[in-house]
Amino acid sequence: MIRHLLAAAIFTTSAFALSDRELDSIGAKVWKNECDGTREGLTSWNAGEAFASLGIGHFIWYPAGGSGPFEESFPALVEFLFKSGVKLPAWLKSGMPCPWKTKAEFEADAQSPRMKELRAMLAGSIREQSRFLARRMEKALPKLLAASDKRGVEAKFKALLATGAGTYALIDYVNFKGEGTNAKERYKGEGWGLLQVLEGMDGDSSKEFGASAARVLTRRVENSDPARNERKWLPGWLNRVRAY
Repeated sequence: MIRHLLAAAIFTTSAFALSDRELDSIGAKVWKNECDGTREGLTSWNAGEAFASLGIGHFIWYPAGGSGPFEESFPALVEFLFKSGVKLPAWLKSGMPCPWKTKAEFEADAQSPRMKELRAMLAGSIREQSRFLARRMEKALPKLLAASDKRGVEAKFKALLATGAGTYALIDYVNFKGEGTNAKERYKGEGWGLLQVLEGMDGDSSKEFGASAARVLTRRVENSDPARNERKWLPGWLNRVRAY
């Protein structure tokens, strides 16, 4: 169980001084959500995507010259792991682009020494990846307040932060669908990140957070390009957020 966190501590350096046990618990849940808890799932490239999805949070990694509407996060994780003392594969350098250019190339290399090294490093750094996720959530609130003129966003964030279930929901969702402040992450002008979920909440409980997230994600699918066939993902997305 995640310990009670005082909302007043949010802007201190120790705001997310979660215990190893708490970090392990959060990491296991996120790993289950994103990768079904499998080692193989730590190195993925989803159909229809132009990037690899790596680690417990399926952190995005674009090949050289690649870009898209979704924020890249794997290079920042690599830098964090390095600074945390995690031994990286010798070929994995800070700031480098994804060395696999396509899904086919990535999957053809699935059992190569390089890919096995990458999976081993990721499987051995679950706690550090969980801490990376918590710190991303810690940094989200100032971005949310700068991007929103709606009252109540800060109060809802802090109310969620004051409970174990709410803290997990914030950490999981901001990794799952982002802060919601990136203007590129929009379909028909509407986002689907943490900001939009908080703005759409009628209360401040984790269950209401999950209900608002379900509404936001359903709207995203309705606004998406039918060619992306995002509807196939919606049942899994809804199961995930309704469990908050």
